[in-house]
Amino acid sequence: MLAVNRRALLMGAAAVSAYATVRSNYVFAQGADGPIKQAPLPYAPDKNEPHIDAMTMEIHYGKHHAAYVANLNNAAKNNAEAFKMPIQEMLAKLANLPEGIRTLVRNNGGGHANHTMFWQIMGGSGGEPSGAIADAIKASFGDFSKLQEQFNARGAGQFGSGWVFVTSDKDGKLGLEARPNQDSPLMFGKMPLFGNDVWEHAYYLKYQNRRADYLKAWWNVVNWDIINQRYADAKAGKFTV
Repeated sequence: MLAVNRRALLMGAAAVSAYATVRSNYVFAQGADGPIKQAPLPYAPDKNEPHIDAMTMEIHYGKHHAAYVANLNNAAKNNAEAFKMPIQEMLAKLANLPEGIRTLVRNNGGGHANHTMFWQIMGGSGGEPSGAIADAIKASFGDFSKLQEQFNARGAGQFGSGWVFVTSDKDGKLGLEARPNQDSPLMFGKMPLFGNDVWEHAYYLKYQNRRADYLKAWWNVVNWDIINQRYADAKAGKFTV
């Protein structure tokens, strides 16, 4: 019995150590010096299993997203005045930024904004939408199944890397659009209510080249409560990442 208890204790200590290592990686990802901060994941990396695997979440958040934040903060060292604006405002006013940082902000600021949204609107249980967003989807697309069909088709048809988004204007009118690379709807006067990342790093470990399977499975982790909050913000004119 003593040997069993000792073995259990050692296994528990190893699990705690592994968890601490994972969490420290996330703290490191968030800890770059500068005005741009990477918010912690709002759930454990395995929360979206089996549809999105934990390793993909860890790499995607801790490496890809963190790199965008680091690049922005590095640029901020010589452009302090521009970086006093929140990232959503920088993207909305991209043409007004110093020419030397416009492309960097478009790519890395867009990447930071898109991924911040992405983590927020996942971690749910999918299913049919409810509340105001359900009514808006019905008004704009006919019904939820039609939106899914169109959304998945746009995501599958996006050549190379990019995103597919459902957006809102300030009047609450929904739109469906695909954007290349890390372009954000915020650059075009729209609020991204929710969207799916179709860069290969978002799905390749689990789905390889089967992007269509990933798009279909992704609906199982959508958090409609958060999306309803984002829709309320959009209608109130509070365009955020």
